[in-house]
Amino acid sequence: MNGLVMKSTGSWYAVRGDDGRHYQCRTRGKLRLESIKETNPIAVGDRVELAIDSAGVSIEKILERTNHMLRQSVKKTGHAQVLAANIDQALVVATHKQPRTSLGFIDRFLASAESFRIPQLVVINKRDLLTDDERADAEGWRTLYQSLGAQTFIISAEADRNFDQLLAALQNKVTLMAGHSGAGKSTLLNRLAPHVKQAVGEISDFSNKGTHTTTFAEMFEIQPATFVIDTPGVKEWGLVEMEPQEISDYFREMRDLRLHCRFGSRCLHVNEPTCAVRDAVEKKHIAPTRYKSYLSMVGGEDNRK
Repeated sequence: MNGLVMKSTGSWYAVRGDDGRHYQCRTRGKLRLESIKETNPIAVGDRVELAIDSAGVSIEKILERTNHMLRQSVKKTGHAQVLAANIDQALVVATHKQPRTSLGFIDRFLASAESFRIPQLVVINKRDLLTDDERADAEGWRTLYQSLGAQTFIISAEADRNFDQLLAALQNKVTLMAGHSGAGKSTLLNRLAPHVKQAVGEISDFSNKGTHTTTFAEMFEIQPATFVIDTPGVKEWGLVEMEPQEISDYFREMRDLRLHCRFGSRCLHVNEPTCAVRDAVEKKHIAPTRYKSYLSMVGGEDNRK
């Protein structure tokens, strides 16, 4: 029998079998995927083959994935963490304040999803906390990311009563949801699907940062055939298997321009002469914030500030 992994705790997996029943499973033997060093060989969203015997239910095999999304493991150098597998789109929940999400974090998330050819959504939460100037700033974020092909919403998970537009964007899809702790992922999920009842944390008055309330990735069916994968809050989005020369491929506004650089695919768009990307930045055809994010990724910097 086959099934769908709904939750991963590291040693136990909650799997919804094709028979409609839910099973608590462990792996039989040591499962690894080819060519990738992963801290979690089985991810939420994986389709797996189950074996049932007198000892219980075990996962025998991971079925072929249509895709997956990775980030660098924060615990094991040189390894990747699979956030989810077999997803239709990736959604980042961002906040202008309490806590503030850096544009660098958003850009890394979008570039990572783009590298796996996964469509992206941006949800800017906590609109109710913003001043008029801050709302205008958030509108600028929306204009920027909409222009790059990411569906973008400005909402208040706490105060809004109507989420029809966002629900329509999620309909009949499997969506990975990520963001900083305290950005409101769990609150939003509870508002979209009250039956979920995810724990919600508080923002520290001292650090203005959120506390971890989601400790393991878990998939929820918020409507028939509509799934959202909630993930633990992350401080930093580390890139995986992305060479400096290819990073501009994952910035939509740079991808075609790079073909016109003097050094072509070898151009890093940093200080090379006759660079079409740098020329576009100077002419304001590429947002300065995006170029700054690009340089930080090429330079191997983190994105926590």
